[in-house]
Amino acid sequence: MPADRKPTPTADANPTKRFFVNMLTRDIELGDAILDLLDNCIDGALRKNESSPPNDPQKPYEGYWAKIDLNSKGFSLVDNCGGMSLDLAQKYAFRFGRPDDERDDELPTVGVYGIGMKRALFKIGSDCLIESHHGSDCFKVHISPSWLLDDGKWSLPIQQIQPKNEDDGVIISIKKLHQSISIAFDKDQGNFGERLTELVRTHYAYIIKKGFKVIINSVEVVPVEMRTLVDLSESAQRILPYMYETEHDGVSIQLVLGMYEGFASDSELEDIERGARSKHTAGWTILCNDRVVVCNDTTRLTGWGDAGVPAYHSQFVVISGMVTFVSRDASKLPVTTTKRGIDQNSELYASVKDVMREALKLFTGFTNKWKTQTDERVAIQRAAQSMAIKDAITSVPVEDWTEVRKALKGKKFVPNLPIPRQEKTHERIVFQRPKVEIQQIRNFLFDPGEMPKASQVGEAAFDRVLSEAQ
Repeated sequence: MPADRKPTPTADANPTKRFFVNMLTRDIELGDAILDLLDNCIDGALRKNESSPPNDPQKPYEGYWAKIDLNSKGFSLVDNCGGMSLDLAQKYAFRFGRPDDERDDELPTVGVYGIGMKRALFKIGSDCLIESHHGSDCFKVHISPSWLLDDGKWSLPIQQIQPKNEDDGVIISIKKLHQSISIAFDKDQGNFGERLTELVRTHYAYIIKKGFKVIINSVEVVPVEMRTLVDLSESAQRILPYMYETEHDGVSIQLVLGMYEGFASDSELEDIERGARSKHTAGWTILCNDRVVVCNDTTRLTGWGDAGVPAYHSQFVVISGMVTFVSRDASKLPVTTTKRGIDQNSELYASVKDVMREALKLFTGFTNKWKTQTDERVAIQRAAQSMAIKDAITSVPVEDWTEVRKALKGKKFVPNLPIPRQEKTHERIVFQRPKVEIQQIRNFLFDPGEMPKASQVGEAAFDRVLSEAQ
């Protein structure tokens, strides 16, 4: 360089930890962050299964567990899912983003970007200790408040420790909780423990059914059962679910939509319409590699109120469906970076959504035909039995499925649902009266202390008059 030429000035473009922490944690809910940690447990079990295949392929997570304890003073998660190797920890487990060549090839995970664990830790607190036992690779990593403030130091020291005489796994403990998190975890101030349990029992229902155990504050989580009605008779017209299966570009897709229970009664519909009762199992549930990413959705996201499909209404409260995407390449799944949502820009999901709408049109039309309670309606639903969705799929003979030649191709089963053949035998009576008058009738017809609903008072009054008339 000539003596009279000055060096080219440069601008400091180094990132700050505060920026990363704020950006990573801003748009994720606390519950989703903790589910990210559970996802890592599952991924660990999958890695362990690669070297030691499970005894029962239908129960690949049998024997694996994760224990979560939380209160206003701290948070901890302990699992027996194999831990992480020292190489894994050094190369990407603690990096802000995963190098593409370090992705879990050939493992059905949902992680793509390598930010889940860090995002969850920073969402909860600022003093985190991660301890891992993986064979002879036993170590711990401490993420301290001072490290978070030091932008000049990005590497984290790995301290090797002695093996423990227990199953391999990971122990995460967080002491300095953020104030809002401490309040949420306090059982006397918030009910987050209950909400977390509900999230786990819905979002990990399939994984728990396959043998995995989740224990929150010493209580084992019981999964939600995903079921549908199936009529196993030989009747030409019967209640069966709509089903579709295909495989596209390394992704296996399975779709089932049906009725999860019998038609709602008039009084049940009234309760739902006025908000006195809700049905959390209606709508679409979407799974990616066994993890629920959308739960009981009844919006345009899953086809409701879109392209000729009616908007969701209490009349459709018995309609429930499930879509599963399975791939050994997580980048091909139509899932968002939070792993708790569907990427609506995904071409794959757009094609599957067309099938979802077709199924919805079939069942919304079906419930429209059977809006009124009749003896015939009672008979067709009595003929059907509640069955786990995975069993319902195998209940229909292969020869009853038809080939799909367009879009993603594959095969589908479209049920021949019953059509009403008799005239209406029931009419709905709806009227209003002053509360004081309803109470007078209630006192007259029911024993002291009984408090039946207004609709039940009306039914009892009708029955009494009918008895006298007959």
